[in-house]
Formats: sequence, structure tokens, C-alpha cells
Amino acid sequence: MSLSRDAILALDRAHVWHPYTTDDGSERSSEPIVVARAEGSWLVDVDGSRYLDGNASWWTQTLGHGHPRLLRALEEQARALAHVAFAGTTHEAGAALARDLVAVAPSGLDRVFFTDNGSTAIEVAIKIAVQLFENEGRPKKKRFLALDGAFHGETIGATSLGGVDVFKKPFAGVLFDCVHAPFPEEGAYAAAFDALVDLVRREHETIAAVFVEPLVQGASGMRTYPPDYLRALRDVTRAHDVLLVADEVFTGYGRTGRMWACEHAGITPDLLCTGKAFAAMLPMAATLVTERVASAFRGAKERTLWYGHTFCGNPLGAAVAREVLAVYRDEDVVGQAARKAPRIAAAFASLASLPGVARVRSLGMMGALDLEGGVHVDMGYLGDLGWKVYAEAKARGAYLRPLGDTVYVCPPLVIDDRELDLLLRIVDESVRAAVTSWR
Repeated sequence: MSLSRDAILALDRAHVWHPYTTDDGSERSSEPIVVARAEGSWLVDVDGSRYLDGNASWWTQTLGHGHPRLLRALEEQARALAHVAFAGTTHEAGAALARDLVAVAPSGLDRVFFTDNGSTAIEVAIKIAVQLFENEGRPKKKRFLALDGAFHGETIGATSLGGVDVFKKPFAGVLFDCVHAPFPEEGAYAAAFDALVDLVRREHETIAAVFVEPLVQGASGMRTYPPDYLRALRDVTRAHDVLLVADEVFTGYGRTGRMWACEHAGITPDLLCTGKAFAAMLPMAATLVTERVASAFRGAKERTLWYGHTFCGNPLGAAVAREVLAVYRDEDVVGQAARKAPRIAAAFASLASLPGVARVRSLGMMGALDLEGGVHVDMGYLGDLGWKVYAEAKARGAYLRPLGDTVYVCPPLVIDDRELDLLLRIVDESVRAAVTSWR
């Protein structure tokens, strides 16, 4: 017998520790949606309430919830082979997925290392970068560069690369050193990238890699920058034999209007990390590398990359991830996203002049705005203004989890036009209601 909504909440309060959740009595710690099922762009509460999934469940459900082809692929693979260690074995799902992924990747990324989430895809890249230069007899190249405000994941290595202070501060004593370019305040990306380029030129003999979120810094507040900066960074890293790692865990798979954000700049990084939308409903991720990178690990036992996870290349995730790519091809998902993107851009632009809205921006199927006003202080990720919009939107039937004072949407790329219009109308009404309440 299914538990009642109250019983589920009671168990949750008694035993569950949720990610990024506090208990401070504010909207950010309000009663959660008790999801019974999800379909398309909707989350359905056990009480029957329906909520548009405004962030595609942390940017994963680009094809919507419960896509029938993905469910069928999962069922068929589960019946044949649910799991096997990927060391000393292989299987059709993993081998075919690697081929299909390389086929759509930026040219030159020819080898794939599978792992189980975006953070570990980054962790793989860190270890590859360090060991590559060790294998080549240049052990001094162990330092990393990144943008301030960067977010690259939750493991200790990935956290070390990050530049969002609230995520790093508690662990400062155990993180490795990463040099961060000055925080890219609005309109100041030129200075931030100039700093990265200058550091590479001056200190390349000790720098292994530069990690970057192409075009959009997600968790720092959906901050966007022009592709020219990424192109210049690619040029200087190539000239000085420093690896460029593109973290496409969020930006990949059509979110920015192209399959990969790197495509906007016309570049191929040395390593590319993908996850989230990559396998939709399952924990699966990948790190793609060029032949130059892969070749540094061949030729002797001591050159082996001693790294792996229990569920690396798991057949279930591989089968679903392969079907995701097939759906993208067959349903022109990236094309769909490009056609819908102007609606998001227009909706957020229409809020730009509203008192209490500081900045708006959009790129592909992402739209964002920053809130400020009255006695409220801009606290970035720790701010409460976005949570007031969250509460207003929830009451209107949409799930919009903010980034502190930043409100954004990243809906499924295949969201129906009418549903997208409804979501954007809810955003508009919720922002207007929230800013009115504190002014």
C-alpha cells in the first residue's frame, strides 16, 4: 500500500538529509513537493498537484520525464545485462555509445572515459592532466587555472577548481591550490580572460590545465560571456602546451542552442566533460580526450591511468545514453531548442526594466535575472530574494529553484510551446509579485 503524503513527509523529516537544504524557516526550507510521478515537463505531487519543471530536474531532463524510448532502452538492457565491471570486459552498449558520442563531439575528441556523474568526470580530467605531464617527464606541471565564480562539481578535486566561496570555505584546509582569475563581475569578462591568458603565458611551465565552463557559468548565477574569449583561451593554451578542459556537464547537449557550447567558439578542447543530460535519468558521465592526451598513457605499465569507478561504463547508463543521442538525432532536439530560445530571451528581456530586477540574460534554452531592492542586500548564492520568487511560482504551478538572488529557467529542450509560454508567464507573474512584496 502506498504511503500517504503526510507519512512520506514525516519519514523525510525524520531521516533524510537533502542536498543544499537548510532549516532556517525561510522559503528555501519550506515543505517539499512530494513527487509521485513525472511526465514530460511536469512533476506530479502525490496530492495531484502539478508543477512545471523549470530547471529540468537540475538540468538533466532535456528530453522531458519518462520519454518512452529511453524507458524502453532501459528495460531491454536490464533484461539482457544490468551490470558488469568494465575492467577486462566490454559490451555493446558501452562500445557503441563511445562511437556515437565521438561522432557528435567536437572534432578530434576520439576517446571516451566513462564514469558515473559530472563531478567524477571532472575528477578524471584532473588526474589525466597531472599524470599526462608526469608521464612525459614534466612533473612541475601540476597547477590549475579557472575563473573565479566557477563551479565544477562536488568531489574534493572538483571543489578545488571551483570559485564559489560558499561551496569551498568549509573545506579550505583540504583543497589543492587552484589559481582563479578575478571574479568576472557583469561586463568584466574581458579582464578575467585577460588574466587567464597572461597567467598561461607567464607560468605555463608549471600549469597543467585550465578548466572552464564554456559560455555560461552555471552555479555562480548563470553568468554568460562571448565565445571570442573562449577562442582566445584555446589559442594561448595550445601555444604553450597547457591543456584546456571544457566542463560541458551543464552547457552540453543543446542547452546553449548548439550541441556543445564549444561549438559557438569553433574550438576543440583537449578534454571535454559531459554528464547530466548525457544519460537523462541515470547517473552516467564521460570525459572525452584527444589522441594527443590518450597517447601519453600508452607504452608501459607505469603510464597507466590508475583510475576507475565501480559503475564506470555500466550497461544500463550506456544503453540509455546511447538512446538519448538517437532521440536527439531523430527528433532534431537541438533544432527544437534553437527555435524555442527566442521566446525565453523575450520573456526575460521584458522584465529588465522592472524595479528590483538588476540584470537579465539568456542563451539558448536558459534565461536568468538577478534581483535586488529595498533593504535587501545582494548576497549572491546566499540571498533570499530568489526564494520569494520560488514560493510565488510554486503557488502558481512551477518548480523554479533559484541560485540565491538569481532566478532562472532551464526547462526540458522539448517542452511544448504552450507549456513554455505558461512557464514564462508564471516567471513573469512570480517576479512581479515578489518584487512588489519587498518594495
